[in-house]
Amino acid sequence: MRIALDAMGGDFAPQPNIDGAIAAVEANPDLHVVLVGVEPQLHSLLDAAGYSGDRLSVTAAEGFVGMDEKPTNALRKKPNSSIAVCWRMMGTKEVDAVVSAGNTGAVVAAGLRTRLFLKGVKRPGIAVALPNSNGRSVLVDVGANPAARPEHLYQYAVMGSIYSREMLGVESPRIGLMNIGSEEGKGNELYRLTHEYLSGCKLKPQYIGNVEGRGLYQGEADVLVCEGFVGNVVLKVSEGMAEFMLRAIGGAMLEQLTTERDVAQASLQKLARQYHYAEAGGAPLLGIDGICIICHGSSDVRSISNALRVATTFQNRQINSRIVDELAENGVV
Repeated sequence: MRIALDAMGGDFAPQPNIDGAIAAVEANPDLHVVLVGVEPQLHSLLDAAGYSGDRLSVTAAEGFVGMDEKPTNALRKKPNSSIAVCWRMMGTKEVDAVVSAGNTGAVVAAGLRTRLFLKGVKRPGIAVALPNSNGRSVLVDVGANPAARPEHLYQYAVMGSIYSREMLGVESPRIGLMNIGSEEGKGNELYRLTHEYLSGCKLKPQYIGNVEGRGLYQGEADVLVCEGFVGNVVLKVSEGMAEFMLRAIGGAMLEQLTTERDVAQASLQKLARQYHYAEAGGAPLLGIDGICIICHGSSDVRSISNALRVATTFQNRQINSRIVDELAENGVV
């Protein structure tokens, strides 16, 4: 498998990206990573890391899209930026996947411009697996499509269910529509129409109806669908709340302990690592003819290495062919 890694993408790039790529190819003998970025800089860092294998290569790009840049303007002004080159390589089948910790909007916009959509997919969506009281729930979309229509959310339900089943091991995922209330008729026009759409269609997975925000972490559904604006807000609030609670509760616990403070601190750190974004590696952009894994901007070596592993698992589980087949079965194509 060949993966194009946006070596310039991320808050701390390119060092953790290169180190993560080295760790990934050392762990997987069937993986080749193409580092896309400023060529002299990448070669220098590879030399400094002492890598001498043949499963890391470098493809030149002219700069990168910064985290604070407006995606569409940046891509227009920088047609040969690292993320644009990555997508072009996937479009010409030089690589099987793209992985980036760069500007999420630019990653999605560059992908949408290629029109590399799976058969039947109207708009791709970003899926993220979040912890709940029973395991993990898939939330989709978390930012790719803030102007969704009911048929888009329906497709997210199908794609999210496949991701939950094949990547998280949920045998028969329950699908919920994230809404402001669980009762019939709740929400704005988009959510009311989507509820009718999901209730009336021959959706293969189990649709359980509207689910309030608290239901995400209470495990009321295995897949929750929403449009990208709502999903992104939920994701960012969840991330901030998790960090706040771990610090607040952890600090209060440690203040009360007079013995075994080191043991308690180690347990808290283990808990934090268990739910840290680095463990998941990244979030897939579902619906792409290829594989795109979007990483957290603050990704470290472990996160990049895990994202590359997730991309290979995504391919091995044949997620894309399953999406095409199930959309067709549900009368979408």
